[in-house]
Amino acid sequence: MTSIIRVSALLPSICRLEFSPRSGAASQCDWSGEGHGRVRVSEEGEVLRFHEEGHFALAGQQREVAFRNVYRWELEEDRLRLFHERRGREAAVWLFDLVEATDGSALVAAEPHLCGADRYTARLELTADGFALDWRIQGPRKDEAIAYRYFVR
Repeated sequence: MTSIIRVSALLPSICRLEFSPRSGAASQCDWSGEGHGRVRVSEEGEVLRFHEEGHFALAGQQREVAFRNVYRWELEEDRLRLFHERRGREAAVWLFDLVEATDGSALVAAEPHLCGADRYTARLELTADGFALDWRIQGPRKDEAIAYRYFVR
């Protein structure tokens, strides 16, 4: 079974997430921290939406701030397309298409997403209890790594 089929079968059962952004030495953003929350999945044919909400705290801070996101996963035969719907369905921002890595061990961004001078890439790997989605953002002011962990329970 290909990674795309396995991930597609897993997506509807995701219910929880954790994420930890880490700013690298070249970053001018410095938003390292920890976040956690719940995921509600809605389905419309070959489209799934992750309605995420939870809390995030910057490293060294006790105070958490609430967050909400909607990520749209579009299932295609040879790829999973990922969009961010922070401004609604009609104004969704395409992030990347995930395709099977040549060694079959993961899904990787088919090509980087360019946002201005910033370059976004990603790698998705299945885990025992869900999947890991690791992002990398590089640009003139950005040097970020974001580790998302999605869980089925």
